[in-house]
Amino acid sequence: MTRLPRIAVTMGDPAGVGPELCLRLLRHPEVLSVCWPAVIGDAGVLLSVATELNWPAFPAVVTPDVWWHRAHELTGPVVIDLEAIRASKIEPGKVSAACGKAAYDYVNFAIDEALAGRVDAITTGPLHKEALHEAGIPFPGHTEILASRTNAERSCMMLTAEAITCSLVTVHVGYREVPALLTTERVRDTIELTAEAMRRIRGREPRLLVCGLNPHAGESGLFGEREEELIIAPAIDAARGAGIDVRGPLPPDTAFLPKYRARCDAYVCMYHDQGLIPLKAIAFEDAVNVTLGLPIVRTSVDHGTAFDIAWKGVADVSSFVQAVKLAVKLCTRAS
Repeated sequence: MTRLPRIAVTMGDPAGVGPELCLRLLRHPEVLSVCWPAVIGDAGVLLSVATELNWPAFPAVVTPDVWWHRAHELTGPVVIDLEAIRASKIEPGKVSAACGKAAYDYVNFAIDEALAGRVDAITTGPLHKEALHEAGIPFPGHTEILASRTNAERSCMMLTAEAITCSLVTVHVGYREVPALLTTERVRDTIELTAEAMRRIRGREPRLLVCGLNPHAGESGLFGEREEELIIAPAIDAARGAGIDVRGPLPPDTAFLPKYRARCDAYVCMYHDQGLIPLKAIAFEDAVNVTLGLPIVRTSVDHGTAFDIAWKGVADVSSFVQAVKLAVKLCTRAS
């Protein structure tokens, strides 16, 4: 049998839609045609959800010890059972420290396996930030966990779909914190990481647009503290001097008009909602979250735990499927 890439898929918060999405993923023809998924989670939780929904049984289940000793022999889809939480302890749709800790355990296991080379890439199910906080986990989300665990010197979040791609210079911080976190180096790092990723995705030199921080891109210093002139523009100039096709800073309120989207492959945005509002309005079902700058490939769904519909069998698996397919593309082109 020809070896397909092995993609580690984390179950996410057990009280959210992650378990049912993993069950769909394990049998999804588009996924199975390009990789062997290894779902990292709890078999008991998956069984409970499958039973609740009257869905068929899932593929082979292995313990971590069996996986560590036989990973190179295993083919096809598999579930790695961490036994991090019992299904009886979970109330679907409810925040709990136990679920936050379990989700964190799944991610850490996946990172270890990617660093050890037993999987080719990671695709993560959705975490719940409040559950992580209640569990005492000192990270607001996947991006920060991955950057810390892999000792990445620089990293950023990028969300990508065929219609629109946005990278973020700052991520999970309050608006009042953003200006102090912006530096020319950080903006340039995000531009360079985005250009490198889009070369691998598009297979050619990308065209990038950078948004300003303030309304009207600062209006020549009338708004803000001249972040555009003092921080953002120098980063653009440096990146352009290194051969990157990048323009800006553009006024954020017009940067995402169709005429600009038609002329660029990706946007570099200064803060979370600057990029995610237009991206989710245009491509919510298709977008994939990618962490750039890591020594491993990591993609993720572009949605949360959806507690309001958890364990009901109605969650859309499209973003998860696209995330796995992009992980395959990225790890194949990186090898």
